[in-house]
Amino acid sequence: MNPDLSRERATASFNPETITHILDGSPERTRRRREIESLVINDPDFQHEDPNFLSRSERYEVAIKKSAMMVQKMREHGISDPEEIYWFKREYRASLTDPMSLHFSMFSNMLTTQCNESQRKTWLPLASRLQVIGTYAQTELGHGTHLRGLETTATYDPSTQEFILNSPTVSSIKWWPGGLGKTSNHAVVLAQLYTQGECKGLHAFIVPIRRMGTHEPLPGVIVGDIGPKFGFDETDNGFLKLDKVRIPRENMLMKYAQVEPDGTYVKPLSDKLTYGTMVFIRSMIVGEAAHSLSRACTIAVRYSAVRHQSEIRPGEPEPQILEFQTQQYKLFPLLATAYAFQFVGSYMNQTYHRITGDIHQGNLSELPELHALSAGLKAFTTWVASSGIEECRMACGGHGYSCSSGIPDIYVTFTPACTYEGENTVMMLQTARFLFKSYTAVMSGERLEGMVSYLNDVALQRVQARPLAGRSVVTDINDLGSLVEAYKQRAAWLVVAASRNVQADLKRGKRKEDAWNKNSIDLVRASDAHCHYVVVRLFVDKLSELLDMAAHRILSSLCLLYALHGISRNTGDFLQAGLLATSQLEQVDQRIKDLLGVIRPNAVALVDAFDYTDTHLGSVLGRFDGNVYENMFEWAKKSPLNKTQVHESFYKYLKPLQSKL
Repeated sequence: MNPDLSRERATASFNPETITHILDGSPERTRRRREIESLVINDPDFQHEDPNFLSRSERYEVAIKKSAMMVQKMREHGISDPEEIYWFKREYRASLTDPMSLHFSMFSNMLTTQCNESQRKTWLPLASRLQVIGTYAQTELGHGTHLRGLETTATYDPSTQEFILNSPTVSSIKWWPGGLGKTSNHAVVLAQLYTQGECKGLHAFIVPIRRMGTHEPLPGVIVGDIGPKFGFDETDNGFLKLDKVRIPRENMLMKYAQVEPDGTYVKPLSDKLTYGTMVFIRSMIVGEAAHSLSRACTIAVRYSAVRHQSEIRPGEPEPQILEFQTQQYKLFPLLATAYAFQFVGSYMNQTYHRITGDIHQGNLSELPELHALSAGLKAFTTWVASSGIEECRMACGGHGYSCSSGIPDIYVTFTPACTYEGENTVMMLQTARFLFKSYTAVMSGERLEGMVSYLNDVALQRVQARPLAGRSVVTDINDLGSLVEAYKQRAAWLVVAASRNVQADLKRGKRKEDAWNKNSIDLVRASDAHCHYVVVRLFVDKLSELLDMAAHRILSSLCLLYALHGISRNTGDFLQAGLLATSQLEQVDQRIKDLLGVIRPNAVALVDAFDYTDTHLGSVLGRFDGNVYENMFEWAKKSPLNKTQVHESFYKYLKPLQSKL
């Protein structure tokens, strides 16, 4: 064990195990998670290949091998609980993305939530046995987030009771689905449904794309891999062109909308019922933001504790770089953010399952807010986590640039989340649409519930360009309740301002779409503020559940740092809204510096509490034992360029060149 890390762990004011239990939900869940992870780590069949020295084709093959073995091992161990499956997969995949991830997530979720009972009985056993390997084909070459613009068609033919799937243009070719290029033999395809001469909008269809057994493309199906990308080297993101491919009527997902044998269309009770899978995936992405950022923080904090560099006092030994206040200011707010996102991810998971249960009982009242919140938090957390991961990489200096650090892989694997399952700016505008509707409703006398209930005060207080009448200025920057109120009022102020600007343009005769576009910057700011308020509130709410005083103290410090750091990054909003006086900004900045000192002796223990194994981190810099340099040297020796002392290119190109000089 590196002595620096030993000393760091000895200085902690709390037991990391206690916070691990908090993050997992209970000591029993921690015990079970570790038990599941140990099945992977101690398995003699599990070999941790370093993908950095493999070609893309080799990486794909290793990933497929791991996925197949993973399924076999889970069957052997009888692992069937969704959460335990997630733990097992997370440890098994470690350093590789999974070509079959969409089969286990979106494809399976669509079968579960969008199929009727008869269809589930047909398809779910096939999918669970991996006779059917599926993906989710939504995005096209010419259209992504704007779903209404998708061009793929599904035309119903009542004479044969079949749908005819067609890609009418180049821009309608399905593009990007993971696992489509080489792995899947079926796809859930989103297409414009045409029946009885009318377009009924987007619906989902199960389309066979490869022959069972031989895996060759079926007639009318042109399918392949789209080529190298920014990361995800193991995943065969693919293209799919359909040339009048016929599928049975029963292959339309018909839990909510149906097409009867004669072509009659039966519409769903609510169009929003089709949001289920998108909401599910976006909620998962919020949790993934926490997971990816916390891994990067673990690596950067541990490395900062063992790396000695420069001088603070001339002539004295080089200190740990974690001693520099600038390094603390880079990393500790990100550490606080990682914890905040952990609690938000848990909240979103619980909320999704609760509201899904309500939907099954016929209660759709909370679905619009869940859709808006999942869209906004997906954008908010992925933007912050993506930039935070890169900040962690830069905080590791030159060694952070090496793939051995593990951070480049985290970055290129996570950053696409800012785009897939809804481009972030569009997601923020979807949230803004819900906020605008909520503001309009409350001004019409309705009373709101949920996370937007703060708008109930708006109708009474008549917001002008100035702050709300009767607003309380934050009097104590150390009071978390007061800070939650400040974030809430900031959100209200920005929502009202953006909504009024839209309404003013509508009154001037502008078309609704033009008024919306003209104020879209303000609307995104309002959504961002709303999401920021939700995160701060959920972090503070979590503190009230903690019984261990030592854990409560350190997590309260992290929560306060998160809230104050957010204020320091958005001072204009808090000043304009009258929530802070100019004189208080200096207090905020000073308190942030004080909190860096509070967190400093606990930093390593706080990242230890995330409880990531070295296998899962995949980082030489972030090793639990801190033995960085000797292991980095060993890692470098594995480079294929080091297999020979002299590379053959010397004899082919350099030696002839030298002989001519």
